[in-house]
Amino acid sequence: MDVSDGVLNSLALTLADGRGATGVVLGVVGVALVAVLIGGFLLGKRRHDQELPPPRPEEQPPVPDHRTHMEEPDVHGKDDFPADGRGLSPYELSDRGSETIHPDTDERRD
Repeated sequence: MDVSDGVLNSLALTLADGRGATGVVLGVVGVALVAVLIGGFLLGKRRHDQELPPPRPEEQPPVPDHRTHMEEPDVHGKDDFPADGRGLSPYELSDRGSETIHPDTDERRD
């Protein structure tokens, strides 16, 4: 008794009605997607293995004896709004708070 004939007919019938073909195509696409993801992971792992290792503590550059960076805050002008709490109209708005106060008016910190 040949059992494979019934299986092939069943597969042909499934593919002939259209719904089965969609399932087969989606299955193939899914397997291909998984293969691409695994390949990308392996390629990334191979690239990571080729990179130089991070420097050891004794390979780090020495700390300088003096400060090399002085951070100065960016001080802006006052940005007060009307005391009565009303909103300003677009024509009443100006460049509030965007003008920079020059450092000569600030105290010098050492």
